[in-house]
Amino acid sequence: MKTAMQPISTTDSPCEPRQLPPAPHTVEDTGLDLLFLVELLAKILFLHGRMSIAAISCHVKLPNSVLEPVFAFMRQERLCEMTSRGEGSASIFFQLSETGRNRAREYLQRSHYAGPAPVTLDAYCAQVESQMLGEVHYTRESVTRVFDRIVVQDAILDQLGAAMNSGRSIFIYGPAGSGKTFIAEMLVNLLPDNICVPYAIAVDDEVIQIYDPLIHHVTEQETCTANLLERKDTADIRWQLCKRPVAISGGELTLNTLDLEFDKTTRYYQAPPHVKANNGIYIVDDLGHQSITPRELMNRWIVPLDRRRDYLTLHTGYKFRIPFDVKVIFSSNMTPENLADDAFLRRLGYKIYFGAMSEDQYCTIFRHVCEELSIPFSKAAFKHLLHERHYKEGKPLLACYPRDLLNQVKDLAMYERRPATLTNEALDWAWQNYFATL
Repeated sequence: MKTAMQPISTTDSPCEPRQLPPAPHTVEDTGLDLLFLVELLAKILFLHGRMSIAAISCHVKLPNSVLEPVFAFMRQERLCEMTSRGEGSASIFFQLSETGRNRAREYLQRSHYAGPAPVTLDAYCAQVESQMLGEVHYTRESVTRVFDRIVVQDAILDQLGAAMNSGRSIFIYGPAGSGKTFIAEMLVNLLPDNICVPYAIAVDDEVIQIYDPLIHHVTEQETCTANLLERKDTADIRWQLCKRPVAISGGELTLNTLDLEFDKTTRYYQAPPHVKANNGIYIVDDLGHQSITPRELMNRWIVPLDRRRDYLTLHTGYKFRIPFDVKVIFSSNMTPENLADDAFLRRLGYKIYFGAMSEDQYCTIFRHVCEELSIPFSKAAFKHLLHERHYKEGKPLLACYPRDLLNQVKDLAMYERRPATLTNEALDWAWQNYFATL
């Protein structure tokens, strides 16, 4: 159902602009243990060699006031050396001693994580709860504005808007190519504000990476400079301001996907996709086509969907609770009754059907794609496509077909080194390729 136009986002946010948490000024403010920070800095220096304290601050995302007592302890323990000193923090350099290098090798055997300092689990949970989706509400006007340039039935928009207000999961179904996944992804444009996302969290001295550049799109980022790091009122740049996220899992989804992923080589964790999607949307695409059954998936998510919290377990056996503030959208080309029993379907909340389009809707998409691909629209060729192909062969008018067919028309024109034109012959040729007809 995508048109040639690009979607627009709402701008009339009901929320005040979100700010990053205040910067920590002491080791205690970070919530991290001194020895944890010693280990992290030792690994950074081992991997990067001699570094200025300003460069270390930028790397670890902590100000000098936090790092100075850590380095003082490391110097006292003869783990590092201060190699030069001049005016200002930019001229202070540190490098590991031989004892420090040996210790860093031991630290790296335990975990290779040497990135920005994590935040605590308590700080993460509190932040997620402060920016929950339940605080955001949607109206017909806001939904219409987001989907203004998208061809979709008004009745479906009303269902989607009400479903987004419900706080419950959404089940959208219909034939492949009807635009289900695209519309589901578009729903994130209804979410008006930014959220704070940490690079990583620390749980029982283990590091779990949260930030994922494929899911989290940064909207504002602090610039690391020596002057910034000297200030007393800077934000905590262990967090980033991001758009509310959208994560998608398809046929590859397994029960293991929904648990912490422990890399035995790096020896730290990646958060599962629904945790990375906290305060946003998680789309389970092609439900019913995974190696796990919908029943197994629902059994895994009974508590998260009902109580808005999940439980994860480290490889050490330590189990902890984490918020589950996710709008889950299930998408399938199977009907609800063919997927699961009534108990499962009851937890799915809204069930919204995406089907074939009307001629007018189909023509609108076709015209938009023609415009996007610089193919002059031909009413006669379009009618030929409808009556000689779609109707005679019983193919429904689905949102995906215009783009797929017209791309092939353009491909052939490029091959023949001529402008793309819309003719009966070109559309027949594309149709035969696309549907493998003789």
